Amino acid sequence: MTDELRTTDRPRFLSGDELRAALPLELAVEALASRFTAARPAELEGSPRTTVPIPGRIAGDEAEILLMPAHGPEGAGLKLVSVVRGNHARGLPLIQGVYLLLAPDGMTPELVIDGAALTGLRTAAVSALATRRLARPDSTHLLVFGAGPQAASHIDAMRAVLPIERVTIVGRPDASPRAPALAARLVADGLEATVGDAGAVREADVVCTCTTSATPVFADRDLPPGTHVNAIGAYRLDMCELPPESLARAVLVVESVAATLAEAGDVVRAIDGGALPATGFAYELHDLLNGVIGRTDTEQLTVFKSVGLAVEDLIVARAAADAIAG
Repeated sequence: MTDELRTTDRPRFLSGDELRAALPLELAVEALASRFTAARPAELEGSPRTTVPIPGRIAGDEAEILLMPAHGPEGAGLKLVSVVRGNHARGLPLIQGVYLLLAPDGMTPELVIDGAALTGLRTAAVSALATRRLARPDSTHLLVFGAGPQAASHIDAMRAVLPIERVTIVGRPDASPRAPALAARLVADGLEATVGDAGAVREADVVCTCTTSATPVFADRDLPPGTHVNAIGAYRLDMCELPPESLARAVLVVESVAATLAEAGDVVRAIDGGALPATGFAYELHDLLNGVIGRTDTEQLTVFKSVGLAVEDLIVARAAADAIAG
């Protein structure tokens, strides 16, 4: 090997616990805020998500591999995760995988990070970033659809930016034990937390939808004015968590209009059905952070629709590497 072909020793691996210890949510939020304030998504160096279906390979489950590469001043990175719908029955996470961070100087492997933990942290951090601009600052009742890692991460994120006192969790219709377990954990932490149903939307200040549902998880008639919704679960065109009527009457903010049209089943169905126009249907996160749009009164319905961008993983991974370096 010549001097020009330099490599590092084995890159450091960060477990989920190590990632969270190195990079608290607040620091992840600030790292994302800095980049999205300075640049629109089209100016950030990310690539579209590549989905590789794995039909019938895993005990009949629907399974897929997702690849998300990105590059920029932070270096480069690739997230590779598996998504297996039946994993909850196995006691396994829906999402598992790894993230490889490459240093900007020479593209040398620098960190390998637990992919599910990174996904949970960056998704919740982006939602927190939008929520602190869109939700009513006196919001105290949080309703979460889903009871998995993303739901838990979003509860923590909402508590970080709002005075949440009460949490209602709507779990799977098959009576999965995860919702009661999550509620019990929150009660032990001093919160009022219960398991409820979709009708609890009528009393919520903030709603987070963290599911892979193919149909809306609540009825538009139940969603009151003044609510803020973070919709983060539907990342494919065949998924849909929100009613089109809710999107039609909301101030809608997305990370990227282009990514939303390519991946957000909620929004594309609303456009196809005439509830939303084909263009000009949403503001981007960049607009929100630069004051182009925001909540102007307590009766506004606001929605942040996220599909997850590869550059978000890179930004948060670099922030973690910098925090470790000290």
